Amino acid sequence: MSISVLILTLNEEKNISRCLASLAWSDDVVILDSFSEDGTKEIARQAKVRFVQRAFHGYADQRNFGLKDIQYRHPWVLMVDADEIVPPELVTELKVAVANAAPDVCLFQIRRKDFLMGRWIRRSSGYPTWFGRLMRVGRVWVEREINEEFHTDGRTARLNHHLHHYPFNKGFAAWIEKHNRYSTMEARQRLASAKPNIPWSQLFAQNPQLRRTATKALYYALPLRPLVAFVSLYILRGGILEGRPGFVFSVLRSCYEFMIDVKVIELSLRDKGLPL
Repeated sequence: MSISVLILTLNEEKNISRCLASLAWSDDVVILDSFSEDGTKEIARQAKVRFVQRAFHGYADQRNFGLKDIQYRHPWVLMVDADEIVPPELVTELKVAVANAAPDVCLFQIRRKDFLMGRWIRRSSGYPTWFGRLMRVGRVWVEREINEEFHTDGRTARLNHHLHHYPFNKGFAAWIEKHNRYSTMEARQRLASAKPNIPWSQLFAQNPQLRRTATKALYYALPLRPLVAFVSLYILRGGILEGRPGFVFSVLRSCYEFMIDVKVIELSLRDKGLPL
């Protein structure tokens, strides 16, 4: 059984060629583009993949459009980011998984290996995190605009092999710009939800998505959270053993958490009509 592929793009000319090369095994690759202004469209044309353009209104909204409004050749679709590649061992596992999936299994979760400066930063990246990526068409939907959550009316299973993720391949400036946007979205979401309600019973749940949601709620309730993030990634998880990449990533992650916190303060003052 074959698998379709969906890739969301916006100005991904530095990443998309390598991503598409790792997807040569699929005869149905669709790029859902948010009107890129670089060479993304031309690269897609040369690769002879389907290219659909739609204005971007949010990550969950864009992914849901891709899942509901695009017609695929196959009953399973793999969602890949442009800065990811699908290694051969994962391809083999994907094909076996869909060929043998029970009728009620509709979503497979996959882990990623994050790379920086040519090294897998296993410790400082907070590995492992599970992402919903392989899904039955029509049985999965996406919620939460930032750090999206994938939901299904069926069962969820997990795969053993990894996607390879290169989040800094477009440069540190691009990573910082993207996380500047992310931090604003996170701050707005935190304000909208008022005080976090920590679901203590889910901290040790078997479902990794429930466990992640509960851990995130507890994490956001901690004082000095940016410092906690750095100590957790660099010291407790062992990022210090990963040399310069581990230090760089731990600092950037703690800065991201700091940006969220100060933007919560800013938005709170704006809502009250007060100056910053």
